[in-house]
Amino acid sequence: MTTTALDIPSLKDKVSPEEWAVRVDLAASYRLVSRFGWEDLVFTHISARVPGTEDQFLINPYGLFFDEITASSLVKIDLDGNKVGESPFSVNAAGFVIHSAIHAARHDARFVLHTHTVNGVAVSAQHGGLLPLSQHSMAVLGSLGYHDFEGPATRDDEKPRLVADLGTNVHLILKNHGLITVGETAGEAFVRMYYLESSCAIQVRAQAGGGELTHVSKEILDASYATMQGGGAPRRSAALLVWPGLLRRLDRVDTSYRD
Repeated sequence: MTTTALDIPSLKDKVSPEEWAVRVDLAASYRLVSRFGWEDLVFTHISARVPGTEDQFLINPYGLFFDEITASSLVKIDLDGNKVGESPFSVNAAGFVIHSAIHAARHDARFVLHTHTVNGVAVSAQHGGLLPLSQHSMAVLGSLGYHDFEGPATRDDEKPRLVADLGTNVHLILKNHGLITVGETAGEAFVRMYYLESSCAIQVRAQAGGGELTHVSKEILDASYATMQGGGAPRRSAALLVWPGLLRRLDRVDTSYRD
């Protein structure tokens, strides 16, 4: 089965093998975000740095739904959101403000994943933010920042504050807005978002139950995070273990993301 009916010429032989591999992983990330129900029509982004560059990135063609995106349809842009090379697709330059700020400040943030999920936005609107209620949250809270809402993220003057609030963390809650994760690989960014999104969903459901909530103690939280970290939260081995399986899951249903 193929979910994309768009006739998009392949770029596989027109870019380096390294760039093509990143394109495939990024396209897979978009498809997985759609399959996991994390999309917000066409209004969020996942971006990736082009290998061998510090100022070129791949991002979704504006107007395509996430389950239509392919490796060849991804648009190459610079830090200002301008297209690099030819592409029949437009990009949402204003929406790249968040991504360009993080990519420019964090060399390790090769992939940046941003969502507007119902659960994520719900927790982002809570004064207390993400609470230590679940084992899932223990994989997040040790490397989580918060950024105050300043309206739609379209102004360059917001970038320094966004970068400062992210700091060295790999998870960021944009208050009244949504969630961000970063990673050196697509798998890292995706698995981190899975834990962050799951933590938010668990919190919203626990609160909806109406009973008194049991918080994990700081001692257990700190000890658990140290055990789970292993070079990043969640540990990189989780991404190494899970990402190939996620690609297999996609391939069983639709391989067109690889085109």
